[in-house]
This record gives sequence, C-alpha cells and structure tokens, in this order.
Amino acid sequence: MLVALAVGLSPLPFTVATVAAQTPAAAETEQKKSDAEISSFFLDNGLQVVVIPDHRSPVVTHMLWYKVGSADEAPGKSGIAHFFEHLMFKGTKNHAPGEFSRRVSEIGGQENAFTSNDYTAYFQQVSPDALETMMSYEADRMHNLILTDDVIGPERNVILEERGSRVESEPGALLGEEMDATLYQNHPYRIPVIGWMHEIEKLNREDAIDFYQRYYAPNNAVLIVAGDVDAENVKRLGEATYGKVPRGPELPPRVRPTEPEQNTRRTVSMPDPRVSVPSVRKAWVVPSYTTAEPGEAEALDLLSEILGGGPRSRAYEALVVKEGIASGVGAYYQSDALDATAFQVYASPRGAATIDDVEKAMDAEIARIVADGVTPDELEQAKKRYVRSLIFARDSQSGMARIYGSTLTTGGTIKDIEEWPDRIEAVTTEQVQDVARRYLDQSRSVTGYLLPAEGERS
Repeated sequence: MLVALAVGLSPLPFTVATVAAQTPAAAETEQKKSDAEISSFFLDNGLQVVVIPDHRSPVVTHMLWYKVGSADEAPGKSGIAHFFEHLMFKGTKNHAPGEFSRRVSEIGGQENAFTSNDYTAYFQQVSPDALETMMSYEADRMHNLILTDDVIGPERNVILEERGSRVESEPGALLGEEMDATLYQNHPYRIPVIGWMHEIEKLNREDAIDFYQRYYAPNNAVLIVAGDVDAENVKRLGEATYGKVPRGPELPPRVRPTEPEQNTRRTVSMPDPRVSVPSVRKAWVVPSYTTAEPGEAEALDLLSEILGGGPRSRAYEALVVKEGIASGVGAYYQSDALDATAFQVYASPRGAATIDDVEKAMDAEIARIVADGVTPDELEQAKKRYVRSLIFARDSQSGMARIYGSTLTTGGTIKDIEEWPDRIEAVTTEQVQDVARRYLDQSRSVTGYLLPAEGERS
C-alpha cells in the first residue's frame, strides 16, 4: 500500500508525464466535451458517486475515497488511519483474507491504496465487465471487515517495519518529520501520516474497531468511477452493491485545532553519517485551496511554478544554470489540504558551493519577487503550463480520479474543478507578488538542514 509520508497529492497542478498526441486546441475541445458528461449523484445511504466517462480504451478506474486521514486521529493514536488502510485488505464475513486482491490479479487488474493527512483511498483498475465485482468487494469490506487480535498483531508489525524502512532508514524522511513538527505548532499536520513509532506499537483491536465504526461508512465516502462507463450503468451497479451498506453515524464537521500567529524563525539541523550531499529546505504555513481567500491559492500555485517549478523556473535558471552552485532546486505548494498548508523551497549544493551559498541564493530569488514581482511573460507561461496540465490529464484515468477525489474530500466541489482554469487565468502579477510578500516572510519560516556530519555545512 502507498502512504503519503511527507506531502499530499495536489488536486489540480501536477507534472504531466505523457502529453496527448493531439494539439492543445483539440485536446481542450475534447476536455470540454468530456467535462459536460461528468456526473455526480448520491445514493440513499449518503455515498457520493462521480462518473468520469472516457471511452478511448476498455479500462475503468474504480476509486473509493474516505473523508478521514491522519489529521483526524485521536490524540495518542497516530498512525491508525494508515494502519487501518492495511487492515482493509484482510478478510470479511463474506470473503477470505487476500481473496479480493487475488481476484484483481486473476483478471489482470491493478490495485492499491494510499493514506494522507486528510483522506484515505482504495482503487482498482480493471476491464469494464469487472466493475460490478470490484464494487461488490469494496462495498463488502466497507461494512463486514473481521478484526481479531490474530489479524491486528501481525499487521501492526508490518507497519512498524514499514516505518523502519521508509522513515528511520531515510535521513531525508526523518528531517521532513522534524520540520513538520516544527512548522505546525498546534495543527495535527505536525504528526506524521505513518505515525510515531511508540504510538504505533500500542495500537490495538479496540482502536481499529472504533476507527472503522466511526469513519468507514457510505455517508463519509466518495466513489469515483472513471473510464469506459456511463452514469446510468454505474448508478445501477452502485445501488446493487454500495446501496446495500447501511448509513453510518452522522459525523460532526471536520474542525481541527488551528495555527496560532507565528512570529519566529526556526531552524532544524540534522547531521547524519548516511548523508553524502547536504541539502536545505525552507517552509512556511500558507492557505490551501480550502482556506484561502479568492485568488490566493491560485496565486500561490503560480508562484511555486515561477519560483521553482522546473528548468524554466527562476531558481533553476539562477542557481543551476547561471551560478552553477546547485545540483537541484525546487518549490512546492501542498495545495489540496483541508486546512492551512505548507509552501516549501529546497536546494542542494554542487561542487565547491555550500548549503549556505544555495540558501542565500534561493532567499535572494524570493526577495526579488517580493520587491519587484514577476513579469507578465513569466506569469503567462506558468498559466499555460498549468491549464494544459489539466487538459492533458484526460490521458490518465487514475489522474482524473485523483483530482476529483482529493478535491471532493477536502472541501472542494466539482464546480471548483471545472472553474479552476478560469481562476488560474484571472491571476495577476500583483496577486503573485502579494502572496509572496505576505506569506514567504523569512521571519516566520522553518529552515531544515540535512548534513553529512555534526557541524559540517558544506
């Protein structure tokens, strides 16, 4: 299973791995036509269903999203959301352990799951004739999971081993945890998705059952079906499978502790003999698409693209190409969070340069944007890359399912997705400069240094 340990999945801006063969104009026409066919409805038990038709190949992506993630865990129970993701692959009253996965494999399908701060999702990619089977199995484990001590103990050990291999053995992951714990002074985003080791060790059957009964219900979930399907058939199959699952308890609004005003510049240093190349990261708390004022999140998205979004970005041009002091640079805006989120920049030195050199150079690029703004051409090119990324996302069923699922589980709507390109187009240079000035304040940042050995900053 997949787990988002340090960052979430961005609902709209993303790197496009495959570009469609058609022209952007033709792709945009097809996108608009497809958008008109996207439909959403609710079953009587509260399950929201979104159907995204794509008839170019006989494949369907079936993805079930639950509106619960690590930030919803009770104090002292860190890791239960991710732990429960694993438990969902065990047996039910109607199917033996591993039967669901074997069935997917037998028909040549693919499956996986992932947990983030704000949601947990399960998906299968199969031929259309297997959709009803996938729905039947997924609906069954939504309500009929068998949780015994014989199941809990071994799977808890698997999670402990996963934390050991993915976090404890990776200095970069450890630094990321320490930075999150420093950046968020009050919000549960400060706690790792996979959980703290000492709390994972204490998770038990009672914790799992309570979590299951509280959060795993149709009225706390969103089903995304993308691919060679039509809404009428999906609704018929959904009613015959998911429709039989009883509605769960009415959950209160997802109101979490909020961040206090931050007034300090904090530094986290982590020397580790396993590190051969030092690096520096810097992070700020900023609004997400859910919490931002109109236009702010879009401006932050474009700021991240202009500042550090690839080889065309300012940081890359300055630190890698012109000065030759960095081997890698970038900026990242974790936009799809339910609550206030993070904006980050990072860099690694090259040759004789030090992390102090690359940090100062990155700070200088941020200061230039704060003082002078961005050019109309920079902004226009960034907008084109972002809008085209959504158009070309039609090439990936799972990509589109992730866009809709992550948006709908973090307070967004289908209308938000449909209107996103227009909102991106409306961003001005003044707005980009404004969010840089207001949010990338060095006096309220957290800087993390990953060092080869104690005291070394080269």
